[in-house]
Amino acid sequence: MNTIERVVTALCRVTLWLSTSVIFVILVANTVLRYATGASLQWANEVPELLFPWLVMSGVVLAAASGVHITTTFLVEVLPPAARRVVAVFSWLLVAGLYGTLGWATWQMLPIVHDERTPILNIPGSITYACVMVGMVMLGLLALQSAWAAWTADRVSAAPEVQPPVPVAHW
Repeated sequence: MNTIERVVTALCRVTLWLSTSVIFVILVANTVLRYATGASLQWANEVPELLFPWLVMSGVVLAAASGVHITTTFLVEVLPPAARRVVAVFSWLLVAGLYGTLGWATWQMLPIVHDERTPILNIPGSITYACVMVGMVMLGLLALQSAWAAWTADRVSAAPEVQPPVPVAHW
């Protein structure tokens, strides 16, 4: 794991744990308060709604960093190693460009949604949209890092080679 991956995954893990913990504490406290007194915290619905997108986007970036997103590799696996390298570099650069485009488009939308405010806490809507932009930038960085790793690798494999199961003779 290189420096970019370490920083991105560390930021996402902190975001994931903090948002999950805060959402959990608020929901438990509000539930206990509702059963004990019949009243609830007015703002207790807004904070989880604001934090949930950050939780989801940090999970998406962590999944990408771990390589556990869905991939289609059967077409690339039939190529010779040199062609796999070219396809991998091109694919990762294309993916990085698409994430950059999504990040830029989100940046362009931030002033528009900034005027929307939550009813109780008066927090701007750009806070929620910012998580998409930050996530796209992180995914783009990871894609660029993967392109670099594919370019500098001796042998690029689209997927780990899996040995077929050994048939077992039943007597």
